[in-house]
Amino acid sequence: MAYDATKMADWQISEAAEKNMPTPEQWREKLGLKKDEIIPIGRLCRLDFMKIIERLKDRPDGKYIEVTAITPTPLGEGKTTTTMGLIEGLGKQGKNVGGCIRQPSGGPSMNIKGSAGGGGNATIIPLTEFTLGLTGDINDIMNAHNLAMTALTARMQHERNYNDEQLARLTKMRRLDVDPTRVEMGWIMDLCAQSLRNIIIGLGGRMDGFMMQSRFGIAVSSELMATLTMVRDLPDLREKLNNITVAFDKRGKAITTRDLEVGNAMTAWMRNTINPNLLCTAEHQPCMVHAGPFANIAVGQSSIIADRVGLKLFDYHVTESGFGCDIGFEKFWNVKCRFSGLTPHVSVITSTIRALKMHGGGPKVVAGIPLPGEYKKENLELLEKGVVNLVHNIGIVKQSGIKPVVCINCFATDTKDEIAMVRKYAEKAGARCAVSTHWANGGDGAQELTDAVVEATKEKPAFKFLYPLEMKLRDRVDTIAKKVYGAAGVAWTPEAEAKAKMLEADPKFDDFTTMMVKTHLSLTHDPAVKGAPKGWTLPIRDVLIFSGAKFLCPCCGTISLMPGTSSDPAYRRVDVDVKTGKVTGLF
Repeated sequence: MAYDATKMADWQISEAAEKNMPTPEQWREKLGLKKDEIIPIGRLCRLDFMKIIERLKDRPDGKYIEVTAITPTPLGEGKTTTTMGLIEGLGKQGKNVGGCIRQPSGGPSMNIKGSAGGGGNATIIPLTEFTLGLTGDINDIMNAHNLAMTALTARMQHERNYNDEQLARLTKMRRLDVDPTRVEMGWIMDLCAQSLRNIIIGLGGRMDGFMMQSRFGIAVSSELMATLTMVRDLPDLREKLNNITVAFDKRGKAITTRDLEVGNAMTAWMRNTINPNLLCTAEHQPCMVHAGPFANIAVGQSSIIADRVGLKLFDYHVTESGFGCDIGFEKFWNVKCRFSGLTPHVSVITSTIRALKMHGGGPKVVAGIPLPGEYKKENLELLEKGVVNLVHNIGIVKQSGIKPVVCINCFATDTKDEIAMVRKYAEKAGARCAVSTHWANGGDGAQELTDAVVEATKEKPAFKFLYPLEMKLRDRVDTIAKKVYGAAGVAWTPEAEAKAKMLEADPKFDDFTTMMVKTHLSLTHDPAVKGAPKGWTLPIRDVLIFSGAKFLCPCCGTISLMPGTSSDPAYRRVDVDVKTGKVTGLF
């Protein structure tokens, strides 16, 4: 049943759809699960993935569908909405379908982004639980991450206060000799708090810690969140959490969580996070929610674990990558698929005519401010100038050996001639193209898209990675810059290049993947540059080392790991009805 999305807010549609949402027991029956394979948590549940995978290990995998997008505006182009709509569309055709999306961060939810759970009739439910913490995965990750920093700073204090003999006798620890100027980790919290980007800790007396400069990042930028996305099971999680580089000693040797004897305790905090959460679309098709890293400052994918479960449970499994093809799809392609060993059948590129007009030179789009009139009326000249961004993103996907499907996420203001122009350019670039009205009409509105995707899954892709793992870090960055972003070259700061050379010379980093840190609002490092520019240079200012997740993260431009809160944040409108406990103002 589709609700009138022009008259009902997302939360109202969610609330109406929740009345018939399956219970954990109904999910068990619907998905053919054993009693001990589903873990009820109130009206939600987790899936015990290890038991499911073991029982279904010999079942053939279903079709693997990835959803990405063109370079988005700050409003987003409906990638999650398209994911939900496609799942609903496949469900309308009687397909055995499910999917997985990321858990939203409390930072954007309490700031300007909203729920990130889709919209209209193509939304995930229940929206309030989805937006406010679900079953606690992000909290567990915060505790585990900050435990590592607690261990490090306590160790630094004790090493300062005791000589070697006292250290061994009183604390049973050897001296690590941490270099306070080379601490790789910071603290995390799941809010946008720009005042915590750069801090001084340890003020007070000798028993109040070790005084030094430190920092906070947002929780979903944590290496632990990225690690959860990439692990295959609990033993793999424990191994990776013991390999995290927390700092370097004064001789330049890495100090890990294993050296601090804290990795196992971190695993204990995160033991439950490995089991995906089970929610559903507004039309009650199953959709998991698992992991939640940002794509511009992390891997931007839902988990390998959830994809493995989905491919065993469903004939069609839909997963979503964060932001545009240059970031989310590139990391899905060259990082996630490399770790998982899974090969996608098709990639869906979400596109809006609104965003393409912006890439053609239209006025700046700002979240929370009414859309300029240029985006509400036909303007073929503006659209034709901006469609180069779509063509560029199609080219990114095609380099992987996948023939993409372009989804025109249709707005009521889009005209027939505008739709025809986008379709012409998409097909000329070698993609299938479909119009979808899933926001307004749910699965019924996604039938053209569904047909195109099903047809595409019948083709066997000639999947290939962009670069071999043997390629050196600077060569990889050069390849990504030129072939994915369209840059003419790369400029490294002296500090970043020295670090890259050090990493390239150390064989233990040879099998690390490359995780670019870049703005999502442009193909370049500058969010103000739109379209598909040529002849520009990508600046690299640092390389972050995620030795647990096995990522090397070149940082482009001035992107921060801690976003800031806007002047009109969403939390000003959030409240609770004290009689019913119902949350209001979230959406």
